[in-house]
Amino acid sequence: MSRLAVFFPGIGYTADKPLLYYSRRLAAQLGYDIKVLAFSGFPSNVRGEAEKMRECFNIARYQSVEQLFRTDLESYSEIVFISKSIGTAAAVEYASESPAKSRIRHILYTPLEETFKFDISSAIVFTGSEDPWVGKGAIPELCKEKGLPCTVVPNANHSLETGDALADIQNLKEIIGKARQFLLEM
Repeated sequence: MSRLAVFFPGIGYTADKPLLYYSRRLAAQLGYDIKVLAFSGFPSNVRGEAEKMRECFNIARYQSVEQLFRTDLESYSEIVFISKSIGTAAAVEYASESPAKSRIRHILYTPLEETFKFDISSAIVFTGSEDPWVGKGAIPELCKEKGLPCTVVPNANHSLETGDALADIQNLKEIIGKARQFLLEM
C-alpha cells in the first residue's frame, strides 16, 4: 500500500511552523511519502483585501499545479492533502480536478471561507474561535453544511495560537492527535 501526504502551506505559514511540521513528522511516522509545496510571491497586507486574496489564491493554485506536475497521484492508494490557510483553497481545488480525487482526503488547518466553494468530501477541519481571517462562526457553519467534522480551538487565532504558550502546546497535542486518528482511519 502506497501513501502520500502533500503539504500546502499558507501565506506566511511555511511547512516548518508547528501545525505543518508536526503533521509532516506524523505522516512520515505512519509511512506516508512526503511532498512539501512552497509558495512565494504573495502580495503584502492581504487580510481584508478581496482582490489581493484572489491574487494569492491564483498564485497558490498555479504554484501547486507547477510543483505537483510530475507527481503521479494515481499511483498512490491513499492520499492526504494537509493544508493551511490559503493552501486549503488551493488543495481542495487541486483535489477536485484530480483523476485521483476519490482517494484524496484533507486535513484543513484554518481554512478560508473560499475553501468551501469547492467539493470537499472527506476532511477534518481545525479553526480558531478568534481567527481574524474569517467571519466569526463562519467555518463551523460551513463545515456543518458540508457534513465535515470541525474542531474550534477556543481563543485561538489564525495560527491556532492563544498567546499562552502552555495552552498552545496542549492544543497542538490535541490537534495532532486528532489528525493522527484521521490518518489511521484511512
